[in-house]
Amino acid sequence: MKRIVLMGNPNVGKSGMFSRLTGAHVITSNYPGTTVDYSRGTIHVDGAAVELVDAPGTYSLEPSNAAEETAAAMLETADLIVSVVDATNLERNLFLTLEVLERGKPVIVALNLWDEAVHQGIAVDVERLEDLLGVPVVATVGLSGQGISDLIGRLDEARPTGTIAPMDAEERWKTVGRITDAVQTITHRHPTLRDRLAEASVRPGSGILIALGVIAAAFWAVRLIGESLIQYIFEPLFDLYTPFVLQLSDLLGPGILHDILIGRLSDGGIDYVEAMGLLTTGLYVPFAMVLPYIVAFYLMLSIMEDSGYLPRLATLTDTFFHRLGMHGYGIIPLFLGLGCNVPGVLATRVLETRKQRFIAATLLGISIPCMAQIAMIFGVLGSFGMQYVAAVFLTLALVYLAAGLVLNRFIGGECPEIFLEIPPYRMPGARLTLKKTWTRVRGFIMEAVPYLFLGILIVNLLYTAGILDALGILLAPLMEGWLGLPPEATTALLVGILRKDLAVGMLVPLGMTPVQLVIAVTMLTMYFPCIATFAVLLRELGARDMLLSAAVMTGTALIVGGLMHLVLAGLFGGGL
Repeated sequence: MKRIVLMGNPNVGKSGMFSRLTGAHVITSNYPGTTVDYSRGTIHVDGAAVELVDAPGTYSLEPSNAAEETAAAMLETADLIVSVVDATNLERNLFLTLEVLERGKPVIVALNLWDEAVHQGIAVDVERLEDLLGVPVVATVGLSGQGISDLIGRLDEARPTGTIAPMDAEERWKTVGRITDAVQTITHRHPTLRDRLAEASVRPGSGILIALGVIAAAFWAVRLIGESLIQYIFEPLFDLYTPFVLQLSDLLGPGILHDILIGRLSDGGIDYVEAMGLLTTGLYVPFAMVLPYIVAFYLMLSIMEDSGYLPRLATLTDTFFHRLGMHGYGIIPLFLGLGCNVPGVLATRVLETRKQRFIAATLLGISIPCMAQIAMIFGVLGSFGMQYVAAVFLTLALVYLAAGLVLNRFIGGECPEIFLEIPPYRMPGARLTLKKTWTRVRGFIMEAVPYLFLGILIVNLLYTAGILDALGILLAPLMEGWLGLPPEATTALLVGILRKDLAVGMLVPLGMTPVQLVIAVTMLTMYFPCIATFAVLLRELGARDMLLSAAVMTGTALIVGGLMHLVLAGLFGGGL
């Protein structure tokens, strides 16, 4: 099958064009030997099936990170290259186009974001640009589909350039300047409200206020969408599923097979959260408790990407995250992790190096509670006073900052800069946003759910064999002496390996003081990831880094928990 590769800088609209060109059958996966995502699908040209690949965004074919290395490798496998160029920023984009043309492969140029260029008063002489480059050039708008049919119709005209000879970087930049001067005309226009908003959203003062507003609105939408999906779709589906489970339970009868498949019954019924069976908790947790929020978060993430806000948020937070061993895109795992740690870990793929991904994933496991756990924290501690809720989140924030500074110092590796072309604000296209969301949700189901299912099986076997109870007895002296918690809290901490929000609820009947609850709730967030996150961490980091990350989490939790006991007990005498 012939292979067409879309090449271009980040944020030039390649993903929108890819979605327009491909149908429903799109595969998103890691490039072999990397954690860099790319998408591939199929289009039909003159009745023949052609593979279309959306290469990672790159500024040059002389790579400086894993994503650019992957893009350069994909170029070598291409039969035809579509060089996607941002019509609003010719000078920045044409450098890569010239590099591609120098490789001697058939090329066609898609002059994308054409509508935005018109809006900004930028005129490009397409015919003149085509003559200078020596290959076909088509003006396109990937989101709306404008020019896409023309692009497909001219694919057979793609050819190696007869105009551009190999050159060094300095000569290439001079050539870019000459071409830009020859084909581009910019007319003056007055700034619009959108222009002022775009400028305000990257200024430190106004940008932080806008970011807080956007994130708050996104969380409100995620909670509304997630809870609605649970209430109106997933819970009714499991209500229909319950009679089948009860019939299977009667058929199996008491025994180890019943414990593994069904788990424990509650007053003759099924509590899907507490049952711990593969066919009960094993299905309910990923599909009825995690997946709805995954859908909601990926939808909001797609909207933020397609609107052009996400690169602005990354730029705004870049300095802060560099101090922690990442760069501005470190905000994405943090943002997603507040909904569910699983997509947060998966989102560490946007970071290029092992050091960045390790730090992002470890800090996520230490200090970022998921939305379900956040709700339980407010429910359990809010009745005693909001100062206790604030104590938990202030501690987690300080630990995130301190642990990041320490890890940045002692974890070897690189933390390269990001150079972002900030796109203009645009109205997201509903069709493309939904398609991108579905592609990501499907990837989550394929990648994360099997590991979650396996993790629940392992915890179930440990529970059935009595190993969790034995661990509870073994750890009781540590709980009482160093952390100041009752021995019974050990069971809750161990159950937190499966569901941390459930474990928070298990602390309530133990009669602990508010200070003890603050310590226990903070420990639950920090000490170890839930089994779903653990499974995905293993998949993303590998066994060695996963064990190192888990050791950092556990050690940090024990240190912080003990210090909290000493400080808070000294201040409040064990309660208030």
